[in-house]
Amino acid sequence: MRPAGWMARALAEAEAAAARGEVPVGAVLVGPDGAELAADGNRVEELRDPTAHAELLVLRRGGAALGTPRLVGCDLWVTLEPCPMCAQAIALARIRRLYYGADDPKGGGVVHGPRIFTSSSCHHRPEVYGGLDATRAGTLLRDFFRERRSPASRG
Repeated sequence: MRPAGWMARALAEAEAAAARGEVPVGAVLVGPDGAELAADGNRVEELRDPTAHAELLVLRRGGAALGTPRLVGCDLWVTLEPCPMCAQAIALARIRRLYYGADDPKGGGVVHGPRIFTSSSCHHRPEVYGGLDATRAGTLLRDFFRERRSPASRG
């Protein structure tokens, strides 16, 4: 699959998450051979698990598929700048490249907030490429929250 295809796949997972009532964030983990290892969207509400972010779900599945917690040579595509928790997990997993869509000025942990990968305590720094299909990813998030805040949705 071409690079634009991976972000489209992550956006499809984000749309599926929104349809489930989850914050629309999707992620795809691509193995060293260029094949998809895992794809998912947020499942925090469904699993009643505050750590069930799309990134963590695919990292867990990728580790299980490869039989190792170190995902050397793997690339992660995600629709939103990862939060600090996910950024630290990405570093611990030794992800080669992180590609993300929309910036997250309030909750991000890569280019906003604590900037995990620039911390002296971070022992692995993936290559980071942000802003990929950011308009579509941002619109999906804005529409989701706008609908949640509208008077009609409260009932």
